Amino acid sequence: MPHARNRNPSPIPEVTWDTGLKEMNETWKGAIACLGVAIFFVMTIGIIYWQVVDQPNKNWILKGSYSGLIWERRTHSLVLQTLTEDKTYAEIDVGNVGNPDIEVPFVRNLCWLNKTEFCYTWDSVADVKISLEVNEEMETECYSITWSPVHCHVELKDCFSMANVSWYGGASVQNQSWPINEQNVTMQPFAVSNLRDNPSGFGSVLERYFLGSSGVAVLVSPEVPLQMGMEGRHNFCLQSPSSLERTPLQYTVCVGRNLRAVHQEVLKQLSPHRELPNMDVLRLPFWKLLASVDSGLKVERELRTFSNRLRRHQLGEGVISLNEHSTALLADMVGPSSLLIFTLSLFSLLNISITLSPFLSVDTNQFHKSLLDGAQAYWLSLQAAPQRQLVPVLTQWRGQFCVKLNISNPEAVSWFLDQVGSLKARLGMEYIFLEGAEENPVAFGGGDQYIGQLADVAAKIEEQAIMTVGTRSSHKPVFVQMPPLQSDWSSSGLKGLIPSLLHHTLLGYNFLIPDAVGGSLSGDFVTDEELFIRWLQIAAFLPVISFETPPWVCGEDRVLNMTRAMIVQHQDFVVPLLMRYAEDWITSGNPIYRPLWWLSPNDPVTFTINDQFLIGDEVLVAPVIERGAVWRDIYLPDGGFQWQDTRNAQVFDGGTLLEDYPVALEEVLQIKKSEAPSFIRQAFT
Repeated sequence: MPHARNRNPSPIPEVTWDTGLKEMNETWKGAIACLGVAIFFVMTIGIIYWQVVDQPNKNWILKGSYSGLIWERRTHSLVLQTLTEDKTYAEIDVGNVGNPDIEVPFVRNLCWLNKTEFCYTWDSVADVKISLEVNEEMETECYSITWSPVHCHVELKDCFSMANVSWYGGASVQNQSWPINEQNVTMQPFAVSNLRDNPSGFGSVLERYFLGSSGVAVLVSPEVPLQMGMEGRHNFCLQSPSSLERTPLQYTVCVGRNLRAVHQEVLKQLSPHRELPNMDVLRLPFWKLLASVDSGLKVERELRTFSNRLRRHQLGEGVISLNEHSTALLADMVGPSSLLIFTLSLFSLLNISITLSPFLSVDTNQFHKSLLDGAQAYWLSLQAAPQRQLVPVLTQWRGQFCVKLNISNPEAVSWFLDQVGSLKARLGMEYIFLEGAEENPVAFGGGDQYIGQLADVAAKIEEQAIMTVGTRSSHKPVFVQMPPLQSDWSSSGLKGLIPSLLHHTLLGYNFLIPDAVGGSLSGDFVTDEELFIRWLQIAAFLPVISFETPPWVCGEDRVLNMTRAMIVQHQDFVVPLLMRYAEDWITSGNPIYRPLWWLSPNDPVTFTINDQFLIGDEVLVAPVIERGAVWRDIYLPDGGFQWQDTRNAQVFDGGTLLEDYPVALEEVLQIKKSEAPSFIRQAFT
């Protein structure tokens, strides 16, 4: 047999590897699995560390050319800063949206395709959208912010910090401060009210505009309901009311080089088309006639007596102001069929202002006639079921049940203007005070829109109309009466006069009828001679000098002499100055009365000065407002020129603080500009 050939010539014996290889594979698999678990564990720890510890506290969510908006995750704040982070314009606490106890991580932009917009859904409570608009010509950048509730009954609340920022604007309040950082107001509807009836509310002039000393401005949309509150030295808050309508919170934040630059830009939006009122109002002082009488004949007698006293004391011409009650008594007496020729001749010799309101008592023949004529639509009315007939809404005004004029009805407006024309023919009055615009029936919500509509009606009256309230109407040709003050030296009295003046003019209301010399809130005559004189010295530089306390009641010859001198100074020096700067207001929108930071917008010292003011750029008024003081500190802002005391030709540089500068009771500190502004002290004995 042939020999079989050996198939394995290798000297190494043949071995089977299956069992050993299987054991090695299992070992490696275990090792790899353990390594994977370890890596996953390390990654998890890393992510947690990044989320909790290492993640930056702030993230840029929008960037302009020089400013940007940052999200501060730990404080739940939006911070508006320069891109170099060396200046903070505003810090907005939005922690009240959603759950403030939950730390919101990095905010991801849902509008990432558009570099000028930011969108985000906040804690399933509200959607926020922020749009950036850059105005390269004016060097301003504006961030429009809209919070929209996802479901009903959501209160959206954003709070602006007052830390390191002086804020101005908003609404007038009792004890007005400048800036508003010291004010405390509970959260309430942001609407005009009468401070006599609601001392803790918002007063007669109000705009949805706030200005910060860091060069930031906040404009709140006029189309949405708004509530506001202030916590002194801490913040002011904007809030949308909780409702079924899912009310949004909308506002725009603009930044500029400084507060003057951004304010000038905002003024173009607040009053784009400005008209001058009848400037003849500036010429004469206003004398309020306090007549507690019950007939037109007695009003006529009081008018005659008061006019004779003005002439006897050589106080010149003036406008004698009648309240609404006296106006009604005279109107009834001098009716269309009256033959009181002697009364009409008296009226033709006097300058008289009357007071009207859009209210009409339901006890009058005029109201009954309107119902018989089917003119229910002349009054604010509601539709009654089932015939859907209009039923005038009753409200109270001056202790009487009344209806209120429906300003949105052109026929009602024509009827009202006809009534004014009839009074003009019978009384020959020069000016008309319009009261009561803020007192809107509850069924018609707030009165802000009504105030603007009444201002339009006032502009149509041939005689100059004077409104007692103002909102959304600073550009219209009407005067506005400033709120009444206490007859004392406090911040609700004399010390509140300049802050109130600056507040009004910042919001665009330059043509003002100030409160009476010495204050009128109490309704009593002023007996403090020094208070009367110091108040008069300020009033001489205001648009109009207004009196309720006759000077012959308050003091002797010194008070009368000072009153005559201040009236002459107002007519000869102040009125021409106001006329010149009124033209500047028409073209530029710049206020006539200005805070000191207008000349030095980068000087922090000027941000809180509340007892001095400028008329234009050339007149500095620094009155004494402390009882018994015959000196005061005066800060001279740096306007790029020097200040000179013309008594001794001493020159002071801008930015100088004059300490203990003497101002005697009989002296008035006045600044007049020739080649440079100069101090002039005029002594009156």
